[in-house]
Amino acid sequence: MKPFEEIGGEAGVRALVDRFYERMDTAPDAAVIRKMHKQDLSEMRERLSLFLCGWLGGPRLHFERYGSLCMRTAHAPFPIDREASDAWKKCMVDALRDATLGEATREALSTAFGHTAEMLVNRDAPQ
Repeated sequence: MKPFEEIGGEAGVRALVDRFYERMDTAPDAAVIRKMHKQDLSEMRERLSLFLCGWLGGPRLHFERYGSLCMRTAHAPFPIDREASDAWKKCMVDALRDATLGEATREALSTAFGHTAEMLVNRDAPQ
């Protein structure tokens, strides 16, 4: 079974994204990434939901609406250092804890999200 199906399809992906952004919006240790976003997170919630649908093995909704996406290019304008990467990863791993997933899938996704967050680091930590 694909992770998209296991998580509950598009509704499950949206629930994951909602938990992720709730954590990012309220956790003090996520402030470093929260300040990179607009006050209104509705557009980002939508875009991440659409992207993750395809990334998790479901319909490629983001591609259909926005075209192809280079993650590094899309995130290049943002100062992503190790602290920001770790904060993003923690928010997503916390959100995954509440998702309807088997433990093996949860661990595999946590690892994959961790690799993605690390790949997006584009700045050294401030001195």
